[in-house]
Amino acid sequence: MQQLNNILINVTPVQTRGDMTTQVSGVCIDSRKVVAGSAFVAVRGTLSDGHAFIEKSIAQGAAVIVCERMPEIYKDGVAYVQVKDTAETAGLMADAFYDFPSQKIKVVGITGTNGKTTTATLLYKLFEGLGYKCGLLSTVQNHIHNKIVEATHTTPDSVSVHSLLRDMVNAGCTHAFMEVSSHAVHQRRIAGIRFAGGVFTNITHDHLDYHKTFDEYIRVKKAFFDELPAGAFALTNADDKRGMVMLQNTRADKHTYSLRMPASVKGKVLENNLSGLFMNIDGQDVHFRLIGTFNAYNLLAVYGAAKFLGEDKMEVLAVLSGLQGAAGRFETYLSPNDKILGIVDYAHSPDALINVLATINQLRTDGQQLITVAGCGGDRDKTKRPVMAQVVCEHSDKAILTSDNPRSEDPEQILNDMEAGLTGPQKRKSLRITDRKEAIKVACSLAQAGDIILVAGKGHENYQEVKGVKHHFDDREVLTEAFETLNK
Repeated sequence: MQQLNNILINVTPVQTRGDMTTQVSGVCIDSRKVVAGSAFVAVRGTLSDGHAFIEKSIAQGAAVIVCERMPEIYKDGVAYVQVKDTAETAGLMADAFYDFPSQKIKVVGITGTNGKTTTATLLYKLFEGLGYKCGLLSTVQNHIHNKIVEATHTTPDSVSVHSLLRDMVNAGCTHAFMEVSSHAVHQRRIAGIRFAGGVFTNITHDHLDYHKTFDEYIRVKKAFFDELPAGAFALTNADDKRGMVMLQNTRADKHTYSLRMPASVKGKVLENNLSGLFMNIDGQDVHFRLIGTFNAYNLLAVYGAAKFLGEDKMEVLAVLSGLQGAAGRFETYLSPNDKILGIVDYAHSPDALINVLATINQLRTDGQQLITVAGCGGDRDKTKRPVMAQVVCEHSDKAILTSDNPRSEDPEQILNDMEAGLTGPQKRKSLRITDRKEAIKVACSLAQAGDIILVAGKGHENYQEVKGVKHHFDDREVLTEAFETLNK
């Protein structure tokens, strides 16, 4: 229990009503989680407004209501706090309620369109390998040292973030590495977190269904760096044309990484093949198990973050050289007899697909056919659908367009949108198979010995969402089963 006054220490109310010494049992932004003594913060979301659930929360035992507009009727025994921004306030209150955990652990945020999960996961694995107890907040999984907590969002809601950080502190963790999505920045899900550093990977057209314009998407990403405190580090990709924009107004120490130009962390790819990367980083030659130029950037970002956290260069490179990336990120499988290489990757934007396909095309040998299975998610940016289809057809020998997570949309209409972007020759090298499992099976049946199959879009996900219902579906399982069938 915490006294209300104490958890409002960093909040400036517009007005208050009731007893500010009320004892609070927890901070909630979801009325369904309210219990006796809760402080319910009425946050206006994209789908619903928390103010509509104030009465319900009080009925469930809420002792405190935090809102942007006061209700017309007050309930005796309930304390009311009016603020300008409840989303921001929720994070500040949760931070205080959990005794300011981010001040007791070094939190590093990774933002960008692609590479967040791999970079955060590698940092977690690296620092665990260096002997630290660490936390991870990622799209795939959350970790509290060696305990796994399933992830539901790239960045959890603000209350959950501070609760997880408190659990990490209690478990003895010294570092936490977290993906910071543009949605999380815009919705103030990171409010109250004191970051020790921030890393920018890259930025491409994505999430425009939410941010509406690319300029707004960039502005939101930049806002994360604008708010980093003095004494933190800000590390950006100097080879991305918007990379330096991220550093313009930050108070943090500014650093860069690059494969092409002078930078705080300089790298060079010496060899790049399907067995891994051989690179020179800061003058040291190292072999890594990860594949592709995009992973060369991820490795530079990880090395740079470790360097600016004060770690020894040679120890970092020694541990980093033995690490594998995140689940569903360029994850490879080999069919036993025909030696067909299967690759499962989360790429679900045009640029991410181009990166993965370009990597495969750079590394494959003459005579190796590339077959790509890909789709587009429902209830998301429709403008990228025809572009995705074009990318798949342009960079593959054969393309199979299929369902991804159609969500509430008709998968056939999504495929129509994709095919609308194809030319005659592109249509002739593509197949349309709505059933994703069947599409993967057909790709395997079309492949010859030595060919490469890319299954793109879902990566680590173990479900397919159809009409709002999640059904078990794992590209990795389906691909493995299809390979086993080939060998019977």
